Amino acid sequence: MNTLNITNGDIILEFIYLVSALFFVVGLKLLSHPDSARRGNLWAASGMIMAMIATMVLHRDEAGEGIKGNNLAIILGAIALGALIGAVVARRIKMTAMPQLVSFFNATGGAASALVALIEFSNPENQSALVTLLGLVIGSIAFSGSMIAYGKLNGNIKDIFSKWMTYINLIILAGVLFLLFFILFGGVSAGTQQTLVYILLAAALVYGVSFVMPIGGADMPVVISLLNSLTGIAAAMGGFIYQNQAMILGGIFVGAAGMILTLLMCKAMNRSLINVIIGAFGGGGAGVDREKGVVKEVSVTDLAVMLNYSSKVVIVPGYGLAVAQAQHICSELDELLEANGVEVKYAIHPVAGRMPGHMNVLLAEADVPYDKLIEMDEINPDMPKTDVVVVIGANDVVNPAALDDPSSPIYGMPIIRVHEAKNVIVMKRGMGKGYAAIENYLFYADNTRMFFGSAKDSLQKLVTEIKAL
Repeated sequence: MNTLNITNGDIILEFIYLVSALFFVVGLKLLSHPDSARRGNLWAASGMIMAMIATMVLHRDEAGEGIKGNNLAIILGAIALGALIGAVVARRIKMTAMPQLVSFFNATGGAASALVALIEFSNPENQSALVTLLGLVIGSIAFSGSMIAYGKLNGNIKDIFSKWMTYINLIILAGVLFLLFFILFGGVSAGTQQTLVYILLAAALVYGVSFVMPIGGADMPVVISLLNSLTGIAAAMGGFIYQNQAMILGGIFVGAAGMILTLLMCKAMNRSLINVIIGAFGGGGAGVDREKGVVKEVSVTDLAVMLNYSSKVVIVPGYGLAVAQAQHICSELDELLEANGVEVKYAIHPVAGRMPGHMNVLLAEADVPYDKLIEMDEINPDMPKTDVVVVIGANDVVNPAALDDPSSPIYGMPIIRVHEAKNVIVMKRGMGKGYAAIENYLFYADNTRMFFGSAKDSLQKLVTEIKAL
């Protein structure tokens, strides 16, 4: 070991990294179920804290020196400041703003990885030029793309829909790849290389903006998942630069988990990952114009009677439920109906809401039992046997145009087949189109009744009416 210049501290540090990796794996496993998700977060966080403390105490450079006191003070100060800001934000954030928070966290991770790569590229001791540039590009795309996603989710940035965006994105992406390889193999001087690295940074930032800008509608959860994956991959690149096992493993776990989720969501949307990356799908398309029919409204009294004397009711939650903060009153309605002998379940579409698992988190906050949340593929066969489906603030995930309108931008996307139920109740503020800006002819179907108003007010009126029956 002395010949290899390996000390006992190095061995202990590597062992702690191994234990931390096991904590990450256990954490990811527990995060797969709502009942154990909180413990999963604690396991993963404990693993990261363990790795951080071990690094600060045991890390030694090639000269055998540990982290200098002033650098250690800066690191601890940054950790304390970040932890304080994170704690305040986490306590104050509203459930409806969770997608924005996730996007912001993705952006900070991407920015940190890109800065590490930018600083280390000019470090003469850095022997990983390819990994460094990949970290710079991926981190930059994750940062700018996540900030655009944040702005769009927050309503500050509008979608840009144009078929030209696909070609623009391809050109920018080709330019980024050309620059990356030219820096590595072009044989230019160190000064020119440094200049090109800044140009590469700018191009990657522009690509992050251009590829997220045209994406709208139901594709946003897929993009958020993809950006989360990119952040993890960029962090892993940082780990390779510093040869830090904890960073590599943590980044790989996040990147792999995010990519698997992204691919599953792409499958659920019936579209390819390439289609999402080049921004080919947006929410600005339009289906074929057809006769709309007549909109039929339902009174609160008639709806209360209909629900109270049904045998089987399915609730389809959407972003409107989150916006109205109506999850608790929805849960109260559920309990009231079940107390009267009605079977109530929730139908969950994979991309309902604005981020992966958004509806699961929202309903968990209202203490809705997880076994009542039924995935789309499992609930669809039961639809013809369902007495009443209540669609609350969901639009695109129940739009039959995905099944019968080849010209629709969402054609081919699996949906919750609420139109096959005996009765459909749609709770909406008005007749406006959903997030994908596509007309929904479900609203005019013979078995559909509209119940207009804010989801929270409508559900409160309904609960009051059912109690009075």
